[in-house]
Amino acid sequence: MDAGGTDPFAETDDQQALRQLARDVAERELTPNARHWDETEEFPQGSWDALRKADLFGITITEKYGGMGMGDVEAAIVLEELARADVSSAILAQLIFNGPPRAIEHLGSDALKERWLPMAASGEGLFCIGISETEAGSAVNHMRARLTADGDGYRLNAYKNYVTGGHKAAACLVWCRFPGSEGSKGIGAVVVDLTSDGVTMAGTHVKMGLRGTSEAELAFDDVYVAPEDVLLPGDPADSESFKTLIAHINHERCGNAAMCIGAAQGSLEYAVRYMNERTVGGRPIAELQGLQWKVADMATQLEGARLLLLRALHLAGPQGTPPALETAMAKTAANLAAKFVCDEAIQLLGGYGYSREYPVERAYRDIRGLCIGAGTVEIQRNFVGSQVVRGKTSASPGWRNPLV
Repeated sequence: MDAGGTDPFAETDDQQALRQLARDVAERELTPNARHWDETEEFPQGSWDALRKADLFGITITEKYGGMGMGDVEAAIVLEELARADVSSAILAQLIFNGPPRAIEHLGSDALKERWLPMAASGEGLFCIGISETEAGSAVNHMRARLTADGDGYRLNAYKNYVTGGHKAAACLVWCRFPGSEGSKGIGAVVVDLTSDGVTMAGTHVKMGLRGTSEAELAFDDVYVAPEDVLLPGDPADSESFKTLIAHINHERCGNAAMCIGAAQGSLEYAVRYMNERTVGGRPIAELQGLQWKVADMATQLEGARLLLLRALHLAGPQGTPPALETAMAKTAANLAAKFVCDEAIQLLGGYGYSREYPVERAYRDIRGLCIGAGTVEIQRNFVGSQVVRGKTSASPGWRNPLV
């Protein structure tokens, strides 16, 4: 029976055109060089230049500052298509779409917007975010980064670890404690020009995957922070600024999920092509029922994650923030689906899947890092579980609060 329904997540003509543009750039510029960036651990400058030439950096930045003024849905479309070719290169766009520029646009002063957003929209400079520290990863409220008063401004002393792209960035959004801060109270954020006196790039990490976008260690030694460089001041009497910053990471988590879906989609497509070309006994292995079941499970998990992400994105609206519960569910599902799909793609290719000559093993190594970044799978599960047992509900009309 034909239900006569329509797809609530169907893309508009403009969104389809944006997807095609991103795919064209990815296949033409990213795919041929992805293995090179991975093996050499070089910054993917060619990818950066290609994205800049295609005007893809301005997706989420308002027209006033040279961008397109689009939302999370469009950002996810571009990130998915870029990650389908190379996750390291997609992260360059992620840092602009859902990183410091998004925070500056939503939370910053006019002075911060005028200084940094045109640079982000044009692709003139990369931005990074400094949150993690050696003893404060997922437990952000244990951070030591601190501001001390200096006239009308402050002095920043901090050592930030795993700062994605910090070795190439023009500016860093640094989460830190304002004077009098303890625990989660008084935590806010400032924007630091990385050419400032007292900023040092202490080193980069050698990683399993995402090797084209290194994780830097940044030291801030008595760096002067002017009043106009404060994105969100922390009040030592409450944790409201900290809550605002945490909520804003939902943009990044959705971008993370989109990249996982893109990498998994690329791996699935590659495996299917291989199955149709590889013959055993004169028949393509795509005709083997056991392997078809593998593909069925891969496609089903991937589509489930995609739908959860689309729902979180659409609940955000054109310029809002994706809701926390739906975002956590989407990131968890996308991380786990990508691990499963990429691992199965390796298995379907057999020995070739394990070889660095083929892209599926690189995709697996890349998405493994995304299962840690922007809040680990375990942290997402902690949040989802704690909300559900308290009777908090998803926005789904079919969800009934068991405590009511």
